[in-house]
Amino acid sequence: MSEIILMSDPRVAAIPVAECGERLVDVRTDGSLYVDERQRDPGDGFAHLRSADAFAHLRAGVLERLLKAQSLLPPEVRLLFVEGYRPLALQRAYFEEYADELRALHPDWSAARLHAAASRYVSPPEIAPHSAGAAVDLTLADADGRELDLGTRMNADPEESEGACYTDALDISARARAHRELLGSVLTAAGLVNYPTEWWHWSYGDRYWALLTGADAALYGPTEHTSTA
Repeated sequence: MSEIILMSDPRVAAIPVAECGERLVDVRTDGSLYVDERQRDPGDGFAHLRSADAFAHLRAGVLERLLKAQSLLPPEVRLLFVEGYRPLALQRAYFEEYADELRALHPDWSAARLHAAASRYVSPPEIAPHSAGAAVDLTLADADGRELDLGTRMNADPEESEGACYTDALDISARARAHRELLGSVLTAAGLVNYPTEWWHWSYGDRYWALLTGADAALYGPTEHTSTA
């Protein structure tokens, strides 16, 4: 297994952002993608931090690449979009909640170790690709919209899944492995990069993408979603 670079790695934060000003767009507009509504209100106690329908938005360039990836899939398989843009306040709440869980499990860990461990599952707010509209959480579905088996539920953390949430985890079925490889092949061909501790998380144009691809700067920095509701 190649080196896993975490979001907390100083090399990610060192990447400059050359904001291109590209707008956030609603991925549901033309109906090309299956969109799961679970992130509209997942019942996590953070409804007050969500803006209406923000989850279904991405930068236009990221959506363009998702549609390209979908065109590369077999006709009986579809991308299932779950979450794109995430307000910075919500990202911060997610990170702090998971860090608190880890702190309770490992009271002897240093602050630096907790920060790094938390970043396996939730990006530090100052880096977060979701808050830039540059990241998407997604999976595969059949032609009727039923999720395919990719080895764990989406958003399973490393503790719950015993590491099976890592993209290259070995302890999953051959069918789940084949589905992960299919998802990865089309998204990589479309120019996105994966966060290897989360098989479902892919991004384009953010600092993590820039580091992995050798780009001089990220294209997208933190942005705000303005509700039209």
